[in-house]
Amino acid sequence: MSSLMVIGGTGFFGKSILDCYNRGLLSQWGIDRIIAVSRNPKEFVNNYPELISDGVEFYKGDVAAIKYLPYADYVIHAAASTDASRYLSHNEEEKQNIIKGTLNYCKLAKQYHKKSKIVFCSSGAIYGYQPEHEKYLTEDMAFGDIESLDEVKKSYAYAKRDAEFAIQKLGQAGLNVSIARCFSFVGRYLPKDQHFAIGNFIADGIAGRNIEVKTSKKVYRSYMYADDLVLWLMTIADNSNPQCPVYNVASDKEVEIKELADIVANIFNVRIKSSENSSKHVDRYIPSVGKANNELGLRNSYKLKQSILMSIKSEVKVFTTSKIWKKFD
Repeated sequence: MSSLMVIGGTGFFGKSILDCYNRGLLSQWGIDRIIAVSRNPKEFVNNYPELISDGVEFYKGDVAAIKYLPYADYVIHAAASTDASRYLSHNEEEKQNIIKGTLNYCKLAKQYHKKSKIVFCSSGAIYGYQPEHEKYLTEDMAFGDIESLDEVKKSYAYAKRDAEFAIQKLGQAGLNVSIARCFSFVGRYLPKDQHFAIGNFIADGIAGRNIEVKTSKKVYRSYMYADDLVLWLMTIADNSNPQCPVYNVASDKEVEIKELADIVANIFNVRIKSSENSSKHVDRYIPSVGKANNELGLRNSYKLKQSILMSIKSEVKVFTTSKIWKKFD
């Protein structure tokens, strides 16, 4: 049997991993023990008791400051704040948290995780602004213009780039590492009070509010369901090696934001409030997942509408028996 350490074990990625573990989805890797690294495990246990089960344990500490880590066969490093308000109010602090946390982990990995299979969760933001003529972002593209990103993404992108370089050096030292460039997701534990459009739309629908689309341009995104995210991360970790392979982790099925709002509005029977597209500018954030498809055999198992319904099923009991489920079968 095998153990899995999740650094950043109480964020969206961490919660989704624990949820998959509790439903037996990690059995193909023989995972019978999860070590979640968290700064405040007691608060997490109190807030999410449904995620606590036999085999789940916590290691209290800040990855930027801890001096020891127990061994684990697999390691998913997903520690980073994605709260937009933090990057606006504590920009440099959050950037340094990512960089210092990764550098300290790399130091610890050379001592305690020499034989582990390690995947670092990076971000599609590292590619910089996606040119309008580029339909997809591919792993072999040269890094682009970060300065044209909004203020929230800018520091995050720079920090993730620096962190990737540190992980690559781990590979050069002979450790088994890989990088997952993660894009946009939907799932039960996605925050609904931050800058994620799909989370905001779902929150409006649950509250019975009209959905407000706050953009004057065409915006294209793609969304991967949380279960697929976890299975992709585990597969990438399992294929880690000193050459440090890099994979985009995402869906490549684009949706325009107003179309996304329409899907959610139809589920909850609410209206959409939006303005006309006054700008000819197009905002795209769509990756290619061909490399993961071809090299690892990975596929997305859930379509967008199904992913949204599965994400809200546990929160809105009426949907388990309503006609809404039949609408998207």
